[in-house]
Amino acid sequence: MLLHEKLRSYRLLLASQSPRRRELLRGCGLPYALAPTYPCEEVFPDKLDAEEVPGYLSQLKSDAYPWQLEPNDILMTADTVVVFDGRVLGKPRDRDDAFAMLRRLSGHRHTVVSGVTFRTAAHRRTFSSRSDVWFRTLTDEEIAYYLDSHRPYDKAGSYGIQEWIGYAAIERIDGSFYNVMGLPIQRVYTELEKFIAQP
Repeated sequence: MLLHEKLRSYRLLLASQSPRRRELLRGCGLPYALAPTYPCEEVFPDKLDAEEVPGYLSQLKSDAYPWQLEPNDILMTADTVVVFDGRVLGKPRDRDDAFAMLRRLSGHRHTVVSGVTFRTAAHRRTFSSRSDVWFRTLTDEEIAYYLDSHRPYDKAGSYGIQEWIGYAAIERIDGSFYNVMGLPIQRVYTELEKFIAQP
C-alpha cells in the first residue's frame, strides 16, 4: 500500500506558512491540512551547534502548537537554516543584511540543514537533513539584481534555489535539492512511513 493510501486514516497537519513546503508535499502526493497560524518565538541556545539548530527549532514549533491533537492527527513542523563558517544564517533583517549574506556565500561552500518534527498525541520523531551547496563568485551587480528582482527576505541565507540565483550561481550540490528548497521531501516520505508504522 502506498503512503498516501496509508495516510487516509490520519490528518497530516502542516504547521508552516512556506509555499515551498506546501508545494513539495503536494508534489509527493501526500494529503495534508494547513494548521492555523500560531505564535512561536524562534530562539535557540547560543552554545547549540549550528547544524542542530533546525531540529531544535522544529521541536520548539511543535511544542508551541496551542491546540490538543486528536488521536488521528500528525503535526508536522520544520525549520531550515543556512550554515556558513559554523554560524547560522537565518532570514535577513533587510536588504543590507541580505546583501551581506550573499556576499559571504559568494565563491564558497555552505551547508543547508532542515529539521523536521512529526508529533501525535502519543509519539514524537525529529530528524535533520543536510546538503552542501557551492556558489560561484557573484558580482555586486548580480547580487543587487537578484535581491531587487526576487526580494528573498523570507528565506534562510537570503536566497531561494528555485529562483534566478539557483540557475545562475549554484555550481554544485551534495545532498537533496529539495532540502535546499526548505524540505527534504524524500526523507519526509520515508520517515513518515516509519512513523505511522510504529506501535
